[in-house]
Amino acid sequence: MVRIYHNTRCSKSRATLALLEEHVGVCEVINYLDTPPSAIELGVLLGQLGMTARQLLRTGEAEYQSLGLNDHALSETALIAAMVAHPKLIERPIVVANGNAVIGRPPEAVLAIL
Repeated sequence: MVRIYHNTRCSKSRATLALLEEHVGVCEVINYLDTPPSAIELGVLLGQLGMTARQLLRTGEAEYQSLGLNDHALSETALIAAMVAHPKLIERPIVVANGNAVIGRPPEAVLAIL
């Protein structure tokens, strides 16, 4: 089953979902702003993505500045906790398939793991 961590308000996320539906049909859609991943789940996703928590942060969000997340002394655990509490900070969309994950930017990037 292909899973997408989706934000309905994001054009890249909508385009990625449409591409997935075209190529694989039914996907598990997680509206992560309504149902944020747990810290454990986010840790697993980071491993599948091959990324650090800092690399997954959306630095242009107001919460990034207001929470002081630009402090490079913050640990992975602290950054993951911030993303769990404020899922808007998570880069999107994330697609998981075949034990791998990729960010759908551009949407066609997801084809590599299908």
